[in-house]
Amino acid sequence: MDTESSSGLLSGILWFVQGLFYAVVNLFTALSNPQLWLDWSDKKALMRFIYYGGSTELFFIFLLCFIIVVAAGLASSRFMWGFVRVTEGISNTVGRLAAWAGLIMVIQQVVIVFLQRIFARPDIVIGFGIPIDYGVSWFAEELKLYNAAIICLCISYTFVQQGHVRVDLFYAPASFRRKKIIDMCGAVFFMIPMAALMWLYSWFFMWRHLITPKVSASDKIELMLRKATVLKWNVETIGFSANGFTGYFLFKVLMVAMVAFIFLQAVSFFCRSLAEYREGEKSEGKYLDLDGEGTAPAAAAEPQQTK
Repeated sequence: MDTESSSGLLSGILWFVQGLFYAVVNLFTALSNPQLWLDWSDKKALMRFIYYGGSTELFFIFLLCFIIVVAAGLASSRFMWGFVRVTEGISNTVGRLAAWAGLIMVIQQVVIVFLQRIFARPDIVIGFGIPIDYGVSWFAEELKLYNAAIICLCISYTFVQQGHVRVDLFYAPASFRRKKIIDMCGAVFFMIPMAALMWLYSWFFMWRHLITPKVSASDKIELMLRKATVLKWNVETIGFSANGFTGYFLFKVLMVAMVAFIFLQAVSFFCRSLAEYREGEKSEGKYLDLDGEGTAPAAAAEPQQTK
């Protein structure tokens, strides 16, 4: 290894260590001074929230929290399983609630067809006292939102329920502990980096449809604070048709929520794989809340008949 390569490696290690060190300082500063980034009546505070929401500083804070959770889990298996149960419970709860959007979507589509083809109504009025009156085309375009909600909010739920397609040419014949090593490596080297990259772009993409002037991931904090002097809310409400759906900014919000759930599930999956690796095969699927398995324990408890 030549001198230039070794100095570059040392610089990278120093940058990483400094990032973790300053993560402690930045986290303490953010928690002790919430008005600097949560008081959105101050335009500079809003710009700080936007900047740090997709910054290297936030990445190192997440990384520090991940290291703390893993270290605490290694010290206490009870804490590790508690973290897994809470995070998987969040994914399951949100996913099961969001799944009802499929039923609402079907009912709404049937209502739209009846109103258009049978009653020839141009609008739908919902509400008591203060009615909500939108055209049928508005509700027809809104159906896309239900699809987006199911995809974005049920992605981690489907992962917990083991519903994603797995290419297991090498995974299936592997031993139990080797599978857990593969799962942990997949979470650390694929899921978490992918979630971080998706967050970086989706975060600023969302805000470009909520405020003006436009912001981007390449903007420095000094530039964004200068932009704060002319900052205005400019929420995207333009539909594809004259009377179409006007809440397209919600799709960007759902995209950011999807990435957050992917990141949460990546950490949860790593912790589950690590806990199962430490405890052995008897712990596989421990505390796993799968749909449609309410009668499984009873079936497993049935005594076997002996001849």
